[in-house]
Amino acid sequence: MKRSVLGENELPRSWYNIAADLPEPLRPPLDPGTGKPIGPEQLAAIFPMPLLEQEMSAEREIAIPEPVLDVYAMWRPTPLIRAVRLEQHLGTPAKIFYKYEGASPPGSHKPNTAVAQAYYNKISGIERLATETGAGQWGSALAFACSLFDMALKVYMVRVSYEQKPYRRSLIQTWGGEIVPSPSPDTPAGRQVLEATPDSPGSLGIAISEAVQDAAHRDDTNYSLGSVLNHVLLHQTVIGLEAQRQFRDFGLEPDVVIGCVGGGSNFGGIALPYVREKIHGKPLRAIAVEPEACPSITRGHYHYDFGDTAQTTPLMAMHTLGHSFVPPGIHAGGLRYHGMAPLISHLVELDLVEPQAPAQLDCFAAAVTFARTEGVIPAPETAHAVQAAIAEAERCKREGSEETILFGFSGHGFFDMSAYDAYFAEKLTNYQLPEDALARAWEAIRELPKP
Repeated sequence: MKRSVLGENELPRSWYNIAADLPEPLRPPLDPGTGKPIGPEQLAAIFPMPLLEQEMSAEREIAIPEPVLDVYAMWRPTPLIRAVRLEQHLGTPAKIFYKYEGASPPGSHKPNTAVAQAYYNKISGIERLATETGAGQWGSALAFACSLFDMALKVYMVRVSYEQKPYRRSLIQTWGGEIVPSPSPDTPAGRQVLEATPDSPGSLGIAISEAVQDAAHRDDTNYSLGSVLNHVLLHQTVIGLEAQRQFRDFGLEPDVVIGCVGGGSNFGGIALPYVREKIHGKPLRAIAVEPEACPSITRGHYHYDFGDTAQTTPLMAMHTLGHSFVPPGIHAGGLRYHGMAPLISHLVELDLVEPQAPAQLDCFAAAVTFARTEGVIPAPETAHAVQAAIAEAERCKREGSEETILFGFSGHGFFDMSAYDAYFAEKLTNYQLPEDALARAWEAIRELPKP
C-alpha cells in the first residue's frame, strides 16, 4: 500500500486546539503602551470576533462550520503517501510518508485557514480584506477564498518575491485580488521604508505593517494573517488530524514528525495533533525546520517583540530576530519572517519541539532528489522539510533503525521554477548571517519585556 485517500465523509468535523493540553499556558500578548495583557476587544478593529474568540479559546475542539467544510471538500481530505522510491534510493530501513497539501487549488496548505478566515469575516459584515504575503502562497490562497465568498482583497507582497515569482502574482489577480510590491507608496509604513531605503527588498514584517495600516483606516476592511496567530494554526490542524486517521490504514504511527516553519502554520498543522500525544507520554520527535538565512528559533531570542516592522501590533512572546531584521532574499520567501508563532515558540521552550536550520543549497539538493524519485517538485519552503526527512532517513540507515517518518508537503513548486533555474545555474548561495547583523536587530528589542 502506497497511499491513503479518505472519503469526503471522513473530513474532520472539528479543529484541534492544543491550548487545552499545554502543560504550561501561553504567555499573553501585551499592550505595548501599558505592558499589560490585551483582550479581544483591543483587536476588534481589524479582526472579526469569531476569530478573536478562537485566538483566546482553551476549548480542545472547535467545530468547523458547514460552509467551510463544503469548500474544504473541493480538495480535502488530502492524500497521505509513502515515498517508497525515495526510500529505495536512500537505501534506508525507515518508512517515509508525506502529507500532500499541494492538492488544493492554490497548491499549498494555506487555503485551510484562508477559507475559514474569509468565511468568518464575511458573516461579520466585512467586505474587503488586506494582507501580506511572502512567496505568494498565502496571498493566492486568500484571493481564492475571497473569490468564493465575494470579497475584495488587497495583497502587499514582499518585493523580492514579487519580482522572483510572477506567476503567483498572476494567481492572485486571476482570483480577483489587487496586489502591490511591499514596501509600497500606498501606506505610511511603506512610504517610510522607501524614503529611508528606496531599494529595500522588503520583508514580511514590513508587509504586515502595510496591511494592518490599510485595514485600520477603512471601515469595510479587516486584516487577515496567514501564519503566527493561534487561530491560524488551529485551522491548519485538519492536516495532522487527517494524517492520524490515515496512518491507521497502514497499521503504523510516526516516530518523527517534520514540517518547515517560517511563521508556524504548516508545522503547526501537521505536528500539533502529534505534539498532543507527546505531551501525554508518546516518545515521538517533532522537528521544525527553518531556513539558515532566517533562523528565528535557532539563533533568535525568546522575547516579547512586535509582529511587524512599524510596531503596530501587540507585543508577543516569541522567538525573534528583532522586528527590524530584514532577511536575505532567499527563494523560500514564505519562511522569511523575523519571528516565530508564540505557540511554536512556547513548545520549543518546553522541549516538545526541536528546531533545525539547514542551508539553502542543501534544501534544493534534497528537493531535486525527491522530485527525481517521487515525481513531485517541492516548493522551496517545502524543500526544508524534505531535507530534514532525508537526513532522518539517512540517520536510520546508519543506525539500522526502522522508524516511521512523516513530513508535511506544504506545497508544490510549479510556480517556483525560477528558483530551480537559479539553482541549476549555480546562482544560489548559502547565507550564514554574521553575528553583528543579528546583534543590531536585537538591540531594537532588548528593552522590551521578557516572557
